[in-house]
Amino acid sequence: MFLSLAMDSNNLHSPLDASASLFNSSERLNLSSSKGSGLWNENIAPYRQTRSDSQPVTQVLETDEILNQLNSDQLWVVNSRRRNGIIIYKKFHAEFAGPGAAVGGLFDKTCQKVIPLGNLSLVPSTSHEEQQKALRIRLQWIRLTQNFTDKPVPLERAQMILEQFKNYFDQQIVDHVPDEAFALLVGVFPFTIRIARSGF
Repeated sequence: MFLSLAMDSNNLHSPLDASASLFNSSERLNLSSSKGSGLWNENIAPYRQTRSDSQPVTQVLETDEILNQLNSDQLWVVNSRRRNGIIIYKKFHAEFAGPGAAVGGLFDKTCQKVIPLGNLSLVPSTSHEEQQKALRIRLQWIRLTQNFTDKPVPLERAQMILEQFKNYFDQQIVDHVPDEAFALLVGVFPFTIRIARSGF
């Protein structure tokens, strides 16, 4: 389990802290936030397409198909050339895997539900080097989400995760993500997410 979150608890730390030093400085993401900019730097993966909010949101994969892929022994990679991602439900928390991140294999055998975001595409990794890179990116997405869980105020965590998803995707996609999913991502109650949504 990557993150074990206690609901609305201040003690929300990840065992990934110890592995952070293993990342090369060139692979780290810009976690500093400035006014009007999100914490999720798009340099996390070679996504280069221009988003058009007027384009319809379509899903390439059905959720049952995605679950079957994640529960298999094969390691998949979230397509790094699309603005897409997936929220993966675990037993007590959820994780977001964005472009370039590894999914499936041994890491997600315990996943119970998935929510595809954007025009989701999963591609197989073809080499050991690609697998290692995808695993590092998966850990980096988890650490980015942990930046929100480190905030002591539950409502602030809820507001931050909603804002970052809205900035990275768009309002239409965010509106279709259940309160429960965001709550499990940052360790708050679904009701806290509903309150935060009312302020957007």
